[in-house]
Amino acid sequence: MPLGGHGGDAIVAQLRQRGRNLTAEPFFSRGGRMIVERASKARAGDLVLVRPSSRSGGHAKVLRRLGQPDVAADVLEALMLDRGLRRCFDPAVDRAARTARDGGPDPAVVRRDLTALATFTIDPATARDFDDAISAEELDGGGTRVWVHIADVSAFVAPGSLVDREAARRATSVYVPGRVEPMLPEALSNDACSLVPGEQRAAVTVELDFDGSRVARAAFYRSTIRSDARLDYERVDRLFAGAQSAQEPWSAPLAAARAVSAALHERRMAQEALELQTSEPEFAFDARGHVAAAGASEQTESHRLIEHLMIAANEQVARLLADRGVPALYRVHEKPDGESALRLIEQLDSLGVATPPVSEHMTPSEAAEVVAACSRMVGQHVRRTGHGRDALTFLILRSLKQATYDPRNLGHAGLGLTHYCHFTSPIRRYPDLVCHRALLSAVGGGEQPPKGHVMEATGAWSSERERDAMQTERLADRVTRAFVLERELFERGWDRQFDGEVTGLIGAGAFVRLQGGHEGMLPLRALRGDWWELNEQGTILTGERTGETLRLGDPVRVRVERVDTARGRVDLGPVDGAGAGSPMDARSARPTAGSRSGAGSRPGRASSPRG
Repeated sequence: MPLGGHGGDAIVAQLRQRGRNLTAEPFFSRGGRMIVERASKARAGDLVLVRPSSRSGGHAKVLRRLGQPDVAADVLEALMLDRGLRRCFDPAVDRAARTARDGGPDPAVVRRDLTALATFTIDPATARDFDDAISAEELDGGGTRVWVHIADVSAFVAPGSLVDREAARRATSVYVPGRVEPMLPEALSNDACSLVPGEQRAAVTVELDFDGSRVARAAFYRSTIRSDARLDYERVDRLFAGAQSAQEPWSAPLAAARAVSAALHERRMAQEALELQTSEPEFAFDARGHVAAAGASEQTESHRLIEHLMIAANEQVARLLADRGVPALYRVHEKPDGESALRLIEQLDSLGVATPPVSEHMTPSEAAEVVAACSRMVGQHVRRTGHGRDALTFLILRSLKQATYDPRNLGHAGLGLTHYCHFTSPIRRYPDLVCHRALLSAVGGGEQPPKGHVMEATGAWSSERERDAMQTERLADRVTRAFVLERELFERGWDRQFDGEVTGLIGAGAFVRLQGGHEGMLPLRALRGDWWELNEQGTILTGERTGETLRLGDPVRVRVERVDTARGRVDLGPVDGAGAGSPMDARSARPTAGSRSGAGSRPGRASSPRG
């Protein structure tokens, strides 16, 4: 099924004037020129969406103008179309969503009125749809009660309806800098289903009583809630640091939720769960679509609070579904095999990173324990040395199997859980909506259980769409960073030198993460004066003549040779002025003596377990 809004044959192109003809040349891929009819709203230099003509002669029709190739927002819009995203909903689907919103939830469905509970959301400052909200209180007899409220999307999206079929086809929302391709139309995603403050909203609530980190009781039901505050991560971190005061009525509930999160975090660190330190890029755009600011969001205590509570809710939902035998989709992360764990040990050992003892033949359970132990040792190594985080984290990720959606409950090795599903983000993920219907059918919430015979196909399709979305998001991040880097170079000069770290090695060269988050490729052909060989573990390049090495995680100094914003590609080179053959200066990408740390190929984003 083609995913593009204009059909699978539409192409993103740039218009060029060639003599008397206006031609369209593919922008993101290779291809021949096409002669186009003159479009009143597009001119030479513009980015456009075109459809090649069926007649011979290399002609094409301009479907719409997309903008300028030097405007980041326009290129990102073009990229999303090139990747097959629709960028709109069929008018019939939009109408159906508005009808569902205006009709509201079925009044005959029994709901608990929780509007008197102090409730709050915590999301990124730029978030527009709010899947989840939290309430919490300390119990008189000890312990803490936490309510995890999730938007009741199933109240507005009936199985088999127009909106449901389109949501299943999209399977996930796709987030790129400054824009989103939503799974649900805006009437639902940003309105009726979004838990905005001050408005009554239909929710599905998971009520959890905690004794420390242990869930002593769990209950599940449909509810009506009203959020009192829309908090963001930065504000909550300021509250936790004492730089800002919490307000009523959510001050005490936030403190109670924080205490539970701390207990859950302590338990997780004591278990076999992975310890991974990742960050997410963040960008701001000006009114013209240019990138105005760039940064990175590090995982802080506020992030962990929401993450731990969402994981706890997901785990309890999965346990109930498994116990009741209701058809559903589980979030499965199978344990690694022994061969992958042994390779990880060899890679880390080649870089001088401490590793746990292992046996030659490992069961999947033993392999999972080894990889988890390695992740903790990597964390200690990075904290001690101050570098190598990206490279080493990617080594850990490469040793793991990819998480998928499956009707079988096979556990989640990354979290160290035997039961897990995605339940807490039904606005943006279709498997979560499936689990809502399954849960509500199991607890008498007025929904029919999902059809078991379609779960395998639904899980496979959702997994495929998730992988496509991640690829699009990563590419969009690289493209946006390339625009930022290009602007910096124009403003500060192309002779600027950059400090960075080696994050990946291949036979053709080294991937380098520069200060500021930029990434680039340093080709070996630029390192004149030696022949370089990559070791069997893929962690070290060694010069045949000099014996010098370039290791994963090594600090390096480079300059930028070229920036290809459309492809998010940055070509790096040695710093000028160095003498050929010098391992420390001539190649300029030489590490300081004795430096170590590392990881496999080019790193990518690790998906957050929130939801």
